[in-house]
Amino acid sequence: MAPAPDTSTQRHRVVVIGSGFGGLFGAKGLKDADVDVTVIAKTTHHLFQPLLYQVATGILSEGSIAPPTREVLAGQKNAKTLLGEVVGIDLDKKLVTSEVLGRRTVTPYDSLLVAAGATQSYFGNDHFATYAPGMKSIDDALELRGRIFGAFEMAELGASRGDNVDHHLTFVVVGAGPTGVEMAGQIAELAHRTLKHDFRAINSREARVVLVDAAPQVLPPFGAKLGDKTKRELEKLGVEVILGAMVTDVDERGLTIAFKDGRTERIDSVAKIWAAGVQASTLTKTLSEQTGAPLDRAGRIAVNPDLTLPGHPEVFVVGDMISLDNLPGVAQVAIQGAKYAAKEIDGRLKGKAPQGPFKYFDKGSMAIISRFRAVAMVGKLRLSGVVAWLMWLFVHLIYITGFKGRLTALLHWTISFLGRGRSERTTTVQQIFARQALEQLAGGAAALVSEPGEYDKAREEARRRELEQQAAEEQRLTDANARGINTR
Repeated sequence: MAPAPDTSTQRHRVVVIGSGFGGLFGAKGLKDADVDVTVIAKTTHHLFQPLLYQVATGILSEGSIAPPTREVLAGQKNAKTLLGEVVGIDLDKKLVTSEVLGRRTVTPYDSLLVAAGATQSYFGNDHFATYAPGMKSIDDALELRGRIFGAFEMAELGASRGDNVDHHLTFVVVGAGPTGVEMAGQIAELAHRTLKHDFRAINSREARVVLVDAAPQVLPPFGAKLGDKTKRELEKLGVEVILGAMVTDVDERGLTIAFKDGRTERIDSVAKIWAAGVQASTLTKTLSEQTGAPLDRAGRIAVNPDLTLPGHPEVFVVGDMISLDNLPGVAQVAIQGAKYAAKEIDGRLKGKAPQGPFKYFDKGSMAIISRFRAVAMVGKLRLSGVVAWLMWLFVHLIYITGFKGRLTALLHWTISFLGRGRSERTTTVQQIFARQALEQLAGGAAALVSEPGEYDKAREEARRRELEQQAAEEQRLTDANARGINTR
């Protein structure tokens, strides 16, 4: 275990855990503060998570919604980034331990901002993830892209051989929240518009898209009116909406759902997407054990009104990790909480009075159903159709990080929504199976690299001599004009 190299002065040290909305806005909020900021994250990018489904369905590239964190913070001289997944936090010693590929780093702090977000929840059935991936990371989105487009390819192959391909042409999305609705709508558009002329043995428009949820309505947080509107619009697109049904089993070829009256139904489907439920980062558990702060059923930790932990005013927790005033798990909660925490840290150093309790300003909620169809809830205003769709485009365009990302997204949206094309349809076998392969390795990806400190000098020197000899021979052949000459 090695301490992080300390190139800073003795200024106040702020460690930010996570590079999502909370982490990024927290770090940027300290741009002008007299502090040294270290952002520790398990990925090298800042992810605009609400648009992951568009990566999965071929509308956007991963680069459009996930710019490098280093690039985003390059102009902020008091900030640096470290790659690593945080595996330990010692609140008494004020140390954060992170790890990547077996390399451990310990980073000290004076103030800590924890914004590690949430993961997919399978409600105690984590084995479902093997065949029904969630959608919380770029890896998830690329795997789903491979599974969705791969299902059409396997259907074409099977139909060409005379096989029954219904299970390949059935797509099941579990969870009728915003992510599930958006994913189901885009798969339906893929089948009915984008791919309708691309295959010969199958008719993509005959694909079955099923949206399943145990709740009695679509989009419960949007209210009954918009929920009913969304359900009707999905059904117009050809999506089969099944409500009041709980998923009880998932395997390679399909899933089983159970209704309240005891009925069960088997749906044969190779491509399944899990968009139901979230679970806070496991870091809340270690924070709870050290502070006594309780956790709720989703693993979120109870925080003080100023977003700090009991007994530790130097530790702020924001975003999907907190349980406070029934705040929703949306990006704006993380953004506003991070800005509040950054302002509080800066204010303390300047001797200012505390800000008072954190207050969330609800800027509304939106969900896109398909092109020209969306629903929006802003205060008491309820909108649907083209107006809500345009609002959705405008708001999401604003929050994409960086000019390049915004421009790229706008161009891709023009191609996809005004035309039929999807610019990002490239898939590979690795996208589909790499996750499962890594999970089967003891130690995961770390098993594929050497131990820290291993160094084979002799092997390196032998390889160097080999490369030098090869380069010398290439030079001799060129200088002697010997290429293409039969020497036998």
